[in-house]
Amino acid sequence: MSLIGTMGSGVSALRTFMKGLEVIGNNIANVNTTAYKSSKAQYSDSFSNVLQRSALSSATSGNSSFVGVGTGVKLSGITSNFSQGSLESTGKGTDLGISGNGFFIVKNPTDGQVYATRSGDFRWDDRGFLVNSAGYRVQGDNGDVQQGTPPTGTELQSLTIDRGGNVVEFYSDGSSATNNQLLMQNFTDVSALVKEGSNLYSGFAAAGPLTTTLATATNAPGTNGLGSIQSGTLELSNVDLTNEFSDLITTQRSFQAGSRLITVSDTILEDIVNLKQR
Repeated sequence: MSLIGTMGSGVSALRTFMKGLEVIGNNIANVNTTAYKSSKAQYSDSFSNVLQRSALSSATSGNSSFVGVGTGVKLSGITSNFSQGSLESTGKGTDLGISGNGFFIVKNPTDGQVYATRSGDFRWDDRGFLVNSAGYRVQGDNGDVQQGTPPTGTELQSLTIDRGGNVVEFYSDGSSATNNQLLMQNFTDVSALVKEGSNLYSGFAAAGPLTTTLATATNAPGTNGLGSIQSGTLELSNVDLTNEFSDLITTQRSFQAGSRLITVSDTILEDIVNLKQR
């Protein structure tokens, strides 16, 4: 029975540390992904086979200690590191980096699904909406952030997005106007956000949004604990390759140790099977 348990412990190590290697591999693969947040695997021991339970002492005997044999290791969770990534200058006005806490909110115009993102590689589409690479529209105080209508007889020359998310438009007659403002959202438990791929997060309800709806008074960049917007920059991945390669080595060795445990158990089983032949 104990030998079978040893084999099981080795198998659990292989299964668990394989997942750990997958997490590390994904981090390394996304070292250049805009605003990517690294993940880390966490482990815990499996339940123990109880050989003797602990008991209180009595007038005639002392207390007894717990005696049990563990059954291996399991993956207890995979956590994301939401620390700030470095901001890299791009020179493109619609590239927006967040300096501090918070997320941009984008909406799929097809089904109305909303997502949070730290990736600010936006552009103005052919209808004047500020969108991400997938065409999801950035949300602001008027819903979808969209270029305003120029004054009569005046052409739009340029526009900028300031630290507070205000979209300032400049016209050919020398006038300017602020027609929209990007708003942001933050959450009480960002670890509950669900990674959907393409730098998008869902699972708002479990993460606990700080506000139920976006409003200028509470969701403006640079207020209420939200970070400010740095136009012309993008947030880089926060993957630390030094730490990742260190974790890669230790996890690989742990996997090899589990494999070795199975090999030793197999050798002992072979000896037991061959006892009758000796």
